[in-house]
Amino acid sequence: MNLGTRLALAFAAVAAAVAATVGVLAFYSAVDRVDGEVDRALQTAATAVVDGYEDVLHAPVAELPDGSPDGGDDRSRPLIAQRIAPDGTVTPLGGRPVTLPVGPADRALASGTVRGATRTTEVAVGDASHVVAYRVLTTALGGGRGAVQVGIDINLSRQVLSGLAKEVTLLALLVTVVAAGLGWLLARRIARRLVRLTAIAEDVSAAGSGGGDVPVEGRDEVARLSSSFNTMLRRLAESREAQERLIQDAAHELRTPLTSLRTNARVLRRLDRLDPRSRERLLADVEGETRELSHLVEELITLALARGTDEEEDDVQLAAVVRAAADRTRRRTGRVIGIDSDHTWVRGRRQALERAVGNLLENAAKFDTGGTGPIDIWARRGTITVSDRGPGLAAGDVHRVFDRFYRADAARSLPGSGLGLAIVADIAHAHDGTAFARNRPGGGAAIGIEIGASRLLPDSDPHHDHGSPVPETVVWS
Repeated sequence: MNLGTRLALAFAAVAAAVAATVGVLAFYSAVDRVDGEVDRALQTAATAVVDGYEDVLHAPVAELPDGSPDGGDDRSRPLIAQRIAPDGTVTPLGGRPVTLPVGPADRALASGTVRGATRTTEVAVGDASHVVAYRVLTTALGGGRGAVQVGIDINLSRQVLSGLAKEVTLLALLVTVVAAGLGWLLARRIARRLVRLTAIAEDVSAAGSGGGDVPVEGRDEVARLSSSFNTMLRRLAESREAQERLIQDAAHELRTPLTSLRTNARVLRRLDRLDPRSRERLLADVEGETRELSHLVEELITLALARGTDEEEDDVQLAAVVRAAADRTRRRTGRVIGIDSDHTWVRGRRQALERAVGNLLENAAKFDTGGTGPIDIWARRGTITVSDRGPGLAAGDVHRVFDRFYRADAARSLPGSGLGLAIVADIAHAHDGTAFARNRPGGGAAIGIEIGASRLLPDSDPHHDHGSPVPETVVWS
């Protein structure tokens, strides 16, 4: 059973329950009202007969002394009155020539001594071809003088109530059918958008791509779902494009070291024919290519996981991140690193940010081969800039240094895979920021990242609860 049918049945069930409840309450309210009017008419007639006003039996019901029933169908219900002796003998007093049945309870009232005791009941009088229902009020005269019994024909009122019950039932059925129809139309309108979502989701599941954006109609939950689904599809497409681009770039870059290793492997088959110097050079080349290949694979893994890491986000002090990365780079390279930082805290992934700063520092150390001065890190208000005193960036390299596997002409003779700064750019993007590169005044390059303003914490001051303050300027030597 599809969603549209379920919604239509749900609407019909709710409408049927409401209609049935309202109908039953209305019907029983009508029954109580009709019975109350009949009982008041009987009470008025019985009081008149007991007081000797037997002419009331021949008057229309609407003309009873209290005037409670007011014409209409009540005029067609004649009264019947009879007197019951203490021994149970019945004497007609007037009205329709019908003898009402007398039961033991009625005879008990007739023989009793309490005046005014009453009993109301309904009886059926007639044969199989014509039965008339009467509502009967028996009133004791007291002192062993018998009782007066007054009845009124209620066939018409029962027919009216029976007709009312049928009308209520038909109305409830009509409401149910109409509600089911309206529910089906509404369900079809709602489900139409869900059907489109389902079809596109099935296309994505089967072929890995969708059939276009889902139209967003209105502002309800389905519209929000459609908008979120469109966003998901766009991100899925971007992720797939990035994946395909990474695979193509990786295949291109892996081809060179693998070709070199295959060549060296063929040469190794004739290793015994090579002189010691050639063997040493060949083994060094194999070792270097293997090391570069391992480094390239590690960089590819890091790049692939740069945005999909399982690391939890936390409050991170950028000064502490910069200090940890600088300490690690200093131990590896022996370079002097100067830090100028404030006390900014951000919401992000600490290990990823350390990796980004470390890559920036290693890139600076690689190009600043002269070592004429310290490598400087400037970290303030979410912006981290690493400056070196190397040859700087060529005009055509400024906008390409963050491309995957891109290596400037000056870097082709240096070790590296061309992925370090690409990883930096991805980490910056994962923190809602950007990566930038420019030439440093006086020579060298200034490369860094700017974290998104929405991730800067408002309590970025020396008294933040997450750690102790870091001095404004630190030089690692």
